[in-house]
Amino acid sequence: MQTRLDSRQCEAFLSVIDHGSLEQAAQALNLTSSAISQRIKALEMELGNTLLVRSRPCRATAAGQKLVQHLRRVAELEQDLQSEFAGQQSAAISIALGVNADSLDSWLLPALAEFLIAENILLEVLIDDQDHTHDLLESGMVLGCLSAEQNAMRGCQAVPLGFMRYHPVASKAYCLRWFPQGMTREAARSAPVLTFNRKDKLQAQILLEHFGLQEHAYPTHYVPATTPYNQSILLGLGWGVIPDVMLENLDQDKLVRLMPDHPVDVALYWHHWKVQTPRLARLTNTLVRQARGSLRQIKAPNE
Repeated sequence: MQTRLDSRQCEAFLSVIDHGSLEQAAQALNLTSSAISQRIKALEMELGNTLLVRSRPCRATAAGQKLVQHLRRVAELEQDLQSEFAGQQSAAISIALGVNADSLDSWLLPALAEFLIAENILLEVLIDDQDHTHDLLESGMVLGCLSAEQNAMRGCQAVPLGFMRYHPVASKAYCLRWFPQGMTREAARSAPVLTFNRKDKLQAQILLEHFGLQEHAYPTHYVPATTPYNQSILLGLGWGVIPDVMLENLDQDKLVRLMPDHPVDVALYWHHWKVQTPRLARLTNTLVRQARGSLRQIKAPNE
């Protein structure tokens, strides 16, 4: 006999995933922590799998991630269906997307703003490195993501969008201090590098490929916000990489392109579930069309 999921148990489980703890989930649902725990245990017994790792924060197991994926998709389908039955095609729905910071800070919002307003979509953005946004989709935290991952997971599609082209740059004052003879291997070993966060590997990739320097063989700043990151380069704290969609808006007189013949192109893909509601399908069409108009469509030649 097929198991039917209990809506209250599923609600408790999702609330813990969203809030990170049984206590906060209990507050959100106006229940006790004990009641939340009992509902999740009952759900685990019903499905015959451990769904939740009770850590800080709580996180879903592999089986729990599959359930989260299912529940997110069902909730999104139900929102659209309820709106249709109520004769309110434009009733607001909430959609969570996983995006990389550089896309969010450059082309993404201008590309989607008009559509989101017209379709009355409430956007929840989860930011991660483009090599890790796909994890958010796998975990069920988002319904779609911008990712450098080319291969789609089961039940999903990966649509190529184009390339973000990154240029290694530094301020003129920085170059006078650290690279007076140009960016050489010896100079790069001592010169401070600006990295977005510890997941960001673009600078490490450049130093390994062109100078044979292993990661952590050079001093590194970590500045995990786009505007302060770019400002740090302009202020001469370190050299770093900036995509051309942002570089054109910065003061070119203060910057030097360190390796003008060796830009780094990062391919982006839009991952989404094959089965989509009409509104999410229209969002996909809009995002793909706008992205292909904003991003480069030809990869830089290998040097």
